[in-house]
Amino acid sequence: MSYTIKSTEIFKEQLKDIDKKTKEIIKDKIKLIKENPYRYKKIHSLLFSKVFRVRLNIRKKETRLIYAVLDPNIILVCLLERKRDYKDLKKYLEKLK
Repeated sequence: MSYTIKSTEIFKEQLKDIDKKTKEIIKDKIKLIKENPYRYKKIHSLLFSKVFRVRLNIRKKETRLIYAVLDPNIILVCLLERKRDYKDLKKYLEKLK
């Protein structure tokens, strides 16, 4: 199946503050997601059944790239700092509805 990558405004804003090298890493991860969106770990969400995360290390901070699979689209939701324990995730996912 062919997927279309879309991103939220939150994700676009977060990318503006990131250096070029990290953007390349994220771009490579997005290519892998497009090939097989189910390759990374699934996150339990009450709002959507197909939410996943990719582990990243940005500026020496544990960060997660959160995306949702809503056939035929893959929506890049946000970059989430791990230290916040996914507390902001519900807020970001609610904006997809």
